[in-house]
Formats: sequence, C-alpha cells, structure tokens
Amino acid sequence: MRVRACRSIRITKPILDYLRGMADTTAAHKAGFVNIFGPPNAGKSTLLNALLGEHFVITSHKVQTTRHRILGILTEPDYQIVFSDTPGIIEPKYKLHHRMMLQVKSALEDADVALIMHDITEPIEELEVVDKMLKLKVPTVLLLNKTDLIKDKKEIAEKVKLYAEKFPNWEVLPISAQKKTNTDKILAFVLAHLPEALPYYPEDSMSDRPVRFFVSELIREQIYNLFHEEIPYHAAVIIQSYEEKESLNVIKAEIIVSRETQKGIIVGKAGSMIKQLGINSRKTIEEFLQKKVHLELFVKVRPKWRDNDSYLREYGYNG
Repeated sequence: MRVRACRSIRITKPILDYLRGMADTTAAHKAGFVNIFGPPNAGKSTLLNALLGEHFVITSHKVQTTRHRILGILTEPDYQIVFSDTPGIIEPKYKLHHRMMLQVKSALEDADVALIMHDITEPIEELEVVDKMLKLKVPTVLLLNKTDLIKDKKEIAEKVKLYAEKFPNWEVLPISAQKKTNTDKILAFVLAHLPEALPYYPEDSMSDRPVRFFVSELIREQIYNLFHEEIPYHAAVIIQSYEEKESLNVIKAEIIVSRETQKGIIVGKAGSMIKQLGINSRKTIEEFLQKKVHLELFVKVRPKWRDNDSYLREYGYNG
C-alpha cells in the first residue's frame, strides 16, 4: 500500500461548523464524519479496512487492540467520508482505559452518522451497555457482524428481528466484515444520511495520523500476533527515530512493557523472539511503505506505565 497518511490535519469543532456552512447547496457533493462504535472485538477495525479497501488499521482476535481514535478517509468525486475507528467500549480499569474512553466520547461530538458494531454470536446485554453510554442522536445503523459464523440463515433472521425490536431507533443490518458480506449496503446507508458539504481533507489524504503512528501500530500488531496472555496489553510501541533515505528507511523503535519478566519473554532465549518480531514487523512495514526498511527494536521496562499520566502523554495517549 502506498502511504498517503503523512498529512496531520486536525479538524476542530469551530472549523467543522465553518466548513459545513460553506457547502454549495447547488452541488450534490456530500461529506461528513462516520464513526464506528461498539464493544471490544466486535470487528470495528476489520470493517474499516474493508470499507477503505486497504489494510489500514491493525486487527487481532484479542480484545482492546485499538487504543486510539483513527480516521480513515474515503474520497470519491461526489463525496468524502471520514470514517473513525474507536476503541472498544469497556469499563476502565487503568488510566490508559480512561483515555481510550475519552476518545470514544470525542467521536460522539462530531458524528454525522454512527455505525455500531456487535458480534452476532455475543449476548444482547453486551450491546445494552454500549447504548447506555453512547445515547446517539444521529442516524445509526446496528451492524450485526460475524454472520459467517452462523450457518443457519433462519437463526440470523431471528436475531435481526430481536435486535430491531430491542433498538427500534436503529437500522439493523447483518454483515460479515471479514467476508465483506453486505458491506456495500453500509455505504448506501451512509450516503443517504451524509450532509451536503465540501471535503474536509485533501483528496490524497487517507488519515490525519502521520506515517510514524502507523509504523508503531504495525509493530504492535505483530506483538499481538506473536505473543499471548498479558504481553500485548502491557506493551506500547514508540518510534524513537525515523530516517528516510534514498534506498531504505531506517527506523528505531522502543517496546515498552511493565515488568522485567515481560521483557524477557519479548527478547526470548538468546534474542530469538525479538529477532522474529523484527522480521515480522519489517515485512509488514515494507508492504505498507512500499519501500525497504532497516528496523531496530529495543525493549524498555517502565512499571505501571498504564496508570502513569506522564508516560501516557509521552506515548501519545492524550485522551
């Protein structure tokens, strides 16, 4: 994927209102913010990748993979949709979790359309917690995801009816983000409710995040893939240096963990695990950048970093 995510443009509320007011009512161009909400592991990031047609945000079967609000921009001649992937809604246990939930709340403020993701195989009570927190007042579609896990179509229809009765203010659509089943209908719903407006971002932009952010996320994705149990949840990745050369990019990154034992697991016997992590990460980064990469990884222990305001700010978790 050729990177087009290096523009870092923040749209504040006053600017957002101004741009909306500038919309040419004689034109049919539409633009707006479509924010994706839901519990952990519902498939929000997989959906965003499917809608954008790129491996844009990291995914994992483990919960709490997404920690930041990440914008993904889809621009066509007649419309621009600014999708927003948000962290899964949880009951906070650490300051890190609190900051993640602040990003969810910030996404509520600028939403023109809301997409709520729910794993169709999970209990309906999980979604009631989401509904109570969000209190959405914009056009909303409930996406019952992972229908590919249910073979009986009658069962899917029964679940759709159940959710439609429970949440009468929402449209209900069964989908499979993994298989891209019914994802075309999501776009139709969005465009039907998107306001007329000028584009918010240049047409070649894909995100408001810089390339360094995506590189750190790709390394973190490989930590989720390679390690199990508590390691991914205690790990953060910080890009210490990023040097673009003619033939390759030289990247140095730190992996932050909470305990020495976790550092030992990541390093592995005679450095075997961190070597494999480096190989896997370099491959995905090169695919993302479409360029050769020299990657150096280091591991640093910072006890209780998830509850330390200074560390959280340093690592980019600003709420």
